[in-house]
Amino acid sequence: MHTYEIGTVRPAPERVRLVVLAAGVGTPSSSRLLADLLTDQAVTALASTGTQVEPEVIELRELFGDIAAAFTGPVSDRLREALTTVGAADALVVVTPVFAGSYSGMFKAFIDLLDPASIVGTPTIIGATGGSLRHALMLDHALRPLFAYLRAAVVPTSVFATAPDWAGEADSHALHERARRSAGELARALGSSAALDLAV
Repeated sequence: MHTYEIGTVRPAPERVRLVVLAAGVGTPSSSRLLADLLTDQAVTALASTGTQVEPEVIELRELFGDIAAAFTGPVSDRLREALTTVGAADALVVVTPVFAGSYSGMFKAFIDLLDPASIVGTPTIIGATGGSLRHALMLDHALRPLFAYLRAAVVPTSVFATAPDWAGEADSHALHERARRSAGELARALGSSAALDLAV
């Protein structure tokens, strides 16, 4: 794990291990679609500076039974591997659906199993999906404080998407622009000075 500070320009790393947490429950999942968009933008932003990116996606719904069992019994090997992978990340993309005005219980349960010090200083993009833009403030009222508590280096721009964004019913220009901006901020946090323009 590498630690960084937002706004601090450091020498760009040659290779970045980008771990993506997708907490969607459907198939296909709008949360996974948003996670893929953010990952693609991050890869593009970092590639423009000569940095190679190794994205690793963790679908939490595939670990749901393991997550639940870990609170009353031993942690399974594959859940332990997922937790270790998150802790070893150079950067994170995390996306959850909005349930009852906050992040999903499955997502929070996984986070509760992390070593509290495992993502200190890790540059992180946060995203969420929901049925209405009325839920967009969840990112700043719930998800950002959670990762602030864990002392992750959350980038300034968060990204929220609704179902119409994936059904072609909405103008997705704003969504893609926010995704591009957050990716630029991530590249900057990782020390890619050439990415400063991407974060404007």
